[in-house]
Amino acid sequence: MSSAPRAPIPDGPAPETAPASLSVVGIGADGWPGLTDAARHALRDAEVLIGAPRQLDLLPDGCAGERVAWPSPLRPAVPALLAAHARRRVCVLASGDPMFYGIGRAVCEEAEGAGAPPPRVLPHPSSVSYACARLGWPLEDTEVVTLVGRPAGGLTAALHQHRRILVLGAGPATPAEVAALLRARGYGPSRLRVLEQLGGERERTVTGTAETWAEPPGDPLNVIAVECRRAADAGRLGVTPGLPDSAYEHDGQLTKRHVRAATLSALAPAPGELLWDVGGGSGSIAVEWMRAHRACRAVSVERDPLRAERIARNADALGVPALRVVTGAAPAALAGLPAPDAVFVGGGLTVPGLLEACWDALPPGGRLVANTVTLESEALLAGWYGRVGGELVRLAVAHAVPVGGFTGWRQAMPVTQWSVTKPAGDQA
Repeated sequence: MSSAPRAPIPDGPAPETAPASLSVVGIGADGWPGLTDAARHALRDAEVLIGAPRQLDLLPDGCAGERVAWPSPLRPAVPALLAAHARRRVCVLASGDPMFYGIGRAVCEEAEGAGAPPPRVLPHPSSVSYACARLGWPLEDTEVVTLVGRPAGGLTAALHQHRRILVLGAGPATPAEVAALLRARGYGPSRLRVLEQLGGERERTVTGTAETWAEPPGDPLNVIAVECRRAADAGRLGVTPGLPDSAYEHDGQLTKRHVRAATLSALAPAPGELLWDVGGGSGSIAVEWMRAHRACRAVSVERDPLRAERIARNADALGVPALRVVTGAAPAALAGLPAPDAVFVGGGLTVPGLLEACWDALPPGGRLVANTVTLESEALLAGWYGRVGGELVRLAVAHAVPVGGFTGWRQAMPVTQWSVTKPAGDQA
């Protein structure tokens, strides 16, 4: 067996609180035999080995470093744990590929934040790679959803007819949880395959459908393969803004479908951006902002506690349970929120100081969109339009309805919409 040389430390001294060297090694269910020579060398050379107990148990006695099990919760413990072993050679164990929903991200972020050299990452094939190999699924065409430390509702946004999804399980109960969610969302006919201990001696696959799933909890290390099949009577949700109004639980305070689509177009969500949805109502704007991309984030601010609870339910039902809901009246409730990339104001425009607070919170290049149906708020938006520019439009929608034995048009209340991008150095 060849011995790999120790990775050189990048230029620049490491902080006194940082490890002398830091490696992150991916390991699978196949344990020590599945590791590369470079990974084995890093583990043998380490003075401190950090990992989950099951990972540490996979190492032979030849790995003589001090063994430290991760505490729970894990992420907040990373800075203190690395600092506790300053100036020592530290090796962190991770499941599979450390940089794919793994601890590698936290370790790298911590090293960067501390001004330390980046760790050396030695990946192992991920459970997703193993699963696609077993199933014959092209990885690039397969959706991946993790439920490790996340609510099951996040799976909903990925459910579309004939799509293939790999769900990273959080424990032995995850397959049953996934099956229950699929049934509740109208995807009971979907085929499920639970792949356990991928790459190890105890690997096995359990097959069934969501509507008939009755398997007992199995191995905690599992990936659930879902072949989506929608029931004939189930509603269909697309990926573009403008979901059917019936998709939402609401009390009438809902930005209607066609106006909602135009509003999301003006807000122009992009990956990683944060939206303030002020006067959330039923949360439809924030929900569809987050559905635009998995990295989009949103805060919905709603003063009515019952509506705030309804927003959270809509977010979970439509696949974006990470939507943050703040119960309180704006502008006071906006204090302390992270700076937005875009702001939507759907209610309370005439509250003193509200538009000023939203405008001041936006960085240069940030977008603000406001909708109204009242003359008083329209006059306010016209004043802002005169001062800072942007685009002022009126949206009118009519629906065909029965008129006796014929059909006519019923006009909805027209909506005045102001949208603007904040220029550098501009003041209202």
